Amino acid sequence: MIVTVTLNPAVDHTLAIPDLPEDGEIARTDDARVDPGGKGINVSKYLVELDTETTATGITGDFLGQFVRDSLTEKGIDSDFVDIEGRTRLNTTILTADSEYKINHDGPAVNGHAIETLLETIERNDPDTVVVGGSLPPGLGPDAIDRIARAGDWQTAVDVGGDVLRDLDASYTLCKPNREELAVATDCSIDSLEDCYDAVERLQTMGYDRVVASLGADGAIMATPDGLLHAAALETTVVDTVGAGDSLLAGVLAALERGATDEEALRSGVAVAAQVVSVPGTTVPPLDDVPTRLGSVPVSSPEPFSQ
Repeated sequence: MIVTVTLNPAVDHTLAIPDLPEDGEIARTDDARVDPGGKGINVSKYLVELDTETTATGITGDFLGQFVRDSLTEKGIDSDFVDIEGRTRLNTTILTADSEYKINHDGPAVNGHAIETLLETIERNDPDTVVVGGSLPPGLGPDAIDRIARAGDWQTAVDVGGDVLRDLDASYTLCKPNREELAVATDCSIDSLEDCYDAVERLQTMGYDRVVASLGADGAIMATPDGLLHAAALETTVVDTVGAGDSLLAGVLAALERGATDEEALRSGVAVAAQVVSVPGTTVPPLDDVPTRLGSVPVSSPEPFSQ
């Protein structure tokens, strides 16, 4: 059982218009959608498609928070959120013919009482693994994530910003940075794959048993207790990279939940991500053929671990 925690979820409002309007003009569109958003929520979406038991939790508020909960129910995703007086944030993306504009709210202020209730909620769901993903809302610092990691007899994985990775003090089963987050967390310049190898090793010594770094066209690397693994990206037609990192993490965690080896889990993550980037936006594609693609994912053991 995997519980995902989104401390600062959002309603993602995406709309497309040909061009930005001039001052005083009105732009109209019939191409708009709203979706529940947040890294933990996204991971749960992919886990459900991978037939892995999951419950999404976190902190929501007001009518936008209700929209998040109702939307997950409609998608067949179990949820158990803590409701507060503030309002869940609304993030807007405006797509034009040649540009993309994002307007993100900070989110509601969260206090210690909400975290206490959240810890009780997580414990009630009796998880094997807890995944904390996304940004921190006003009022919370990295210590809130440390409290989650230390609160129960579960494994904890994190997918958070590089600055937060750097400041966490508890021990974690896994973290999932991208290239930029890896650089920030380790204060390393990353200009090559070799730089990535060095950075994941350094991050591993900071309290993470495994580091899974998503590297886009360069695939993904995993630092494990036994060494380093690099999986090349599968050839696919890339339509949209939204969700690539979240789906990679879901694929890895789903495999580990089934008792897979680290190499098998990395293959699973890369295969899932390849499926996801082949569809637009936040669409969750069918993932039932992922097991048939695992053998197609090239995995190597870079130096010095291959010596």
